[in-house]
Amino acid sequence: MSRSHRGIITDWGGVLTTPLPETISAWLEQERIDRVAYRDVMRTWVHAAYNGGAHNPVHALERGEVETSEFERMLADRLRLVDGGPVPAEGLITRMFAGFEPVEEMYAALRAARDQGVRTCLLSNSWGNVYPRDLFAETFDGVVISGEVGMRKPEPEIFRHALELVGLEPQDCVFIDDVESNVAAAVDLGMIGIVHRDPAETRMRLEETCGISLTPQL
Repeated sequence: MSRSHRGIITDWGGVLTTPLPETISAWLEQERIDRVAYRDVMRTWVHAAYNGGAHNPVHALERGEVETSEFERMLADRLRLVDGGPVPAEGLITRMFAGFEPVEEMYAALRAARDQGVRTCLLSNSWGNVYPRDLFAETFDGVVISGEVGMRKPEPEIFRHALELVGLEPQDCVFIDDVESNVAAAVDLGMIGIVHRDPAETRMRLEETCGISLTPQL
């Protein structure tokens, strides 16, 4: 490639963790939550939140405009168990994402990039998650959590905030996310976009765009 990019900005859930669909499916199965009810509410809320729809609880949660406990109550009210019973609201978010596990291959690739002078930044839309911050210090030059800054992807302001944090221009950076609308927003600003599907594929794309070797040290 004619240009070696000097920055990597990456999502967390579904990129640095095990895939979201698998995590959610395991949670629904374990708690015996009606999948149709879950799919209906999340299709409405999440589709609107990431495709320019009307403001809804997902927007508010990710921007930090509503407490996690309040969002849990709103979501629990829309869900039901397979036997028709209520879904407990307290601790709902923690239970939803309990199956998230770190993907060491991705962390290793980012650390290897940083060791070679590439600036790295986490950019995550938070659902009140407990982040593994003990892994962040050696991996990232900057960390942006949506609820802590009052902005969210795919809003351009949060991308600009991340760029300022690492001191780079959009054309200097690669952005990784498993949500296509977030990647499209980054590309609109001038970044190279990678829709994450597989760690090995993403690592290869990063090697190409940054002009470095990211052989994982597992």
